[in-house]
Amino acid sequence: MAEVSERTKINQWGNGLALRLNSEVAKALGVEQGTPVSLVVDAGRLVVEKVRRRPTLEERLTAFDPKRHGGEVMAFEPVGREVL
Repeated sequence: MAEVSERTKINQWGNGLALRLNSEVAKALGVEQGTPVSLVVDAGRLVVEKVRRRPTLEERLTAFDPKRHGGEVMAFEPVGREVL
């Protein structure tokens, strides 16, 4: 994706400060209202990154590959009293 650049100002929002993202910047970052982000300050720069969310059970099951993940976990003969 192409680099998106914008100049803006920090504004007052209640007792804090706010940075407004225009729709082009938000789209390039892949965020919308309610998207969790992390803020990192490094050498006078502010880095905004989307927080990667955990996949849902449905997403995990869709990605499950029985050839890769299936099969016996213990590839050796049972030993001891676990044999019924």
